This record gives sequence, structure tokens and C-alpha cells, in this order.
Amino acid sequence: MRASLKFKPQFPTFTNRAIREREKVVLAPYAQRSTASRGREHREPEHQYRSAYQRDKDRIIYSTAFRRLEYKTQVFVNHEGDHYRTRLTHTLEVERIAATIARALSLNEDLAEAIALAHDLGHTPFGHSGEDALAEIMEERGGFDHNHQGLRVVDLLEARYPGFPGLNLSWEVREGIIRHATAFDAPLPYAPFQTKTPPTLEAQVVDIADEIAYDNHDLEDGIMSGLIEESALCAIPLWKETRRQIKKEFPRISPEILNYQIVKALINKQVTDLLSQTEKNLRLLGIRSAEDVRAQKCKIVCFSPRMREARKPLREFLLKNLYHHYRVIRMSTKATRILNDLFKVYVGRPEQLPPTTHARLKKEETYRVICDYIAGMTDRYALDEYKRLFDPYERV
Repeated sequence: MRASLKFKPQFPTFTNRAIREREKVVLAPYAQRSTASRGREHREPEHQYRSAYQRDKDRIIYSTAFRRLEYKTQVFVNHEGDHYRTRLTHTLEVERIAATIARALSLNEDLAEAIALAHDLGHTPFGHSGEDALAEIMEERGGFDHNHQGLRVVDLLEARYPGFPGLNLSWEVREGIIRHATAFDAPLPYAPFQTKTPPTLEAQVVDIADEIAYDNHDLEDGIMSGLIEESALCAIPLWKETRRQIKKEFPRISPEILNYQIVKALINKQVTDLLSQTEKNLRLLGIRSAEDVRAQKCKIVCFSPRMREARKPLREFLLKNLYHHYRVIRMSTKATRILNDLFKVYVGRPEQLPPTTHARLKKEETYRVICDYIAGMTDRYALDEYKRLFDPYERV
């Protein structure tokens, strides 16, 4: 027995060099290798046991902005229920879908995960209504866009290192943040990240993983909330056919599990279609390198024409029956009023800002400092701050 305790299996240490060698063997020629990264804004020595993109993932997860996503709205404000998705759980679901797609295409999984984890760091409290409110306020003062705000977060606002502001992420992750594009997100020009050619395949994967996640998971939350009647979805061919297949296989399935299985199957169908079409595009376009990817005029990672058409009724249904539901609109209107009132109060008396934020006013423009502060709030912090500033009986 004592002799067996002395046995130590001999495994090689997985160093940064080993990771680089593994990338040469495992990744497709058109994947973005960490060795080919354009680097960081501020020079740092490489880590002994992690690649550049692995370090980026860790820096994002450990950031304050990432933790705050737990209490930022996806569709339903935090206090409306414990089981609805938040901006954080949505981010994690995007990261998992993106990782699956990247792995299947032999892309750089670490890069895709890093971009996915960071893609919503610039979101305001109260979801898109919060972003719209700040965009209107800042229209004549440099504007507001959550992609740009996400880059501000990782480049400037996170304070963790003595030698530079922000997280000092690699160029490719930062590009994925600023150029994030979906049906709801149209990236704006921002030097040095030009928008005339496609970004890395890994960034393209995150864009479409985001669409898959919010379409299907917002649908699930909508049914759970009672704002969407499952019976109404049977008018949508993609939902109806998927439901029929699952009922055929499990005729006695409960309604709750049925809905979960439909959403799961819908995600699987879309990912499978995406992989098939993307592999086809790579062959037809003769993509042999990461440089070939950037030489294209349009994205390579995409659905087939058939799936794009099949998804349209589902997305139109969500827009009409969930995002424009009167209860969601009521909360959106309330959120807009809250953020507008907070902004006016801070502009009128900036002394009410916390000391660290107030100190920035000596060197930075007042509206931008206040915008950064409000954009970083969680839903519950914004609601509590509103009470502190406007309720005479609330302690300040």
C-alpha cells in the first residue's frame, strides 16, 4: 500500500509554448491563432501557462462589469422573478453556444469564449430601453452605443492594474466587442477597428450565437411569464413542426418539459444548420487563412437561406408579442423616466456623485462621466438610487 502512494503519473506541464504548438495542430488554417494576435495596447509579458485569449477570458470574468450583469435586464427586470434570464445568464448561454460552434469548426474556442463573455459588458440597466434613454441624452455629446460602451469598460473604466487603465485585452477580443452585430446591434465606425471587411470567424460565431440565444431563450422566458401563450406559437411553422416531432417521440410529456424540449431542439436545429452552411461557405469561397476571412465582402458564418426564412416568423412573433407587450412597454417607459431623472439630478448637482466618480470631473466632460456612471448601474441599484434621491422618507 505504501509503495503505491509513491507513484506519481508523469504528465507534461501545459505551458504557453505547448498551447501555441497545440493550436498549430488542432485549429483550422482559417482560425485566429493566439500567436498571430495583434497584441495588447500596453505591452505585457506572456503568461507561462495561458494563451493571450485565455488570459482575456479570466480578466473579463474577474471584472466588476461582468459581475454586475447578474442584475441587469435581459427582458424582465430583476425584481420580476428569480427564474428569468438576466444579462449574465444570457451571456453565459451565448458563450456556451459560441464554444460549441467554434469547436465544431476547429476555430479558436478561447477567443470565441472571450468575445462572448465580453459582448454585453456595455449594456445599461433596464436593457435596450436604458440604452435608448442614454443615447437620446448623449445625442449631441458624443452619443451612446453599448458596443462602444463595452470597449470603454475594458479599455478605460475597469481599474485593476497599476501600469494602465482597463483590462488591456488583446486586439481581437476588443474588435469582437466593438464590431458585435446582430439584428438589434449595428456596429458604428470606431478607429482603429474598420468595418468594411468581416472580423475574425470567432467574432462572427459570437454574433450569431447571440441571436440564437436571445431568440430562443427570450421565447422560453416569455412563455414562463405568461406573456406568450404556447398555443399561439403553433401558427409558426418552425415551432409547430418541432413540437410535433417531440410529441411524437414523447406523447405523454408534460407541458413544462415539452416547452423546454422544443426550445432545446430549436437551438440544435439552428446550430446544425449554421455549421452546415458555414462549412459550405468556407469551401466555396476557398478560405485557407485568417487573412482570407478578412478579404471577403460579407460574413462567412451564417444560416442557410432556408433557415433564415424559417426563423423570420419566430422573430416577428417575439417582437410583436413579447418585446412590444404592454407590460414590457410599461417597464421600459418607467426605466426611461428613471434614467432621465437620475441624469438631470447629477448634472444639476454633480456633488451627489460618489467620490471616485466625482473626481473624474476634473479631467473629463461632465455628461460622459455621468453617462458612464449610469450605464454601469444594475437595475436594482438604479431603482434604489432613484428612491434615495426622490423619496423624502428614504435614507440617503
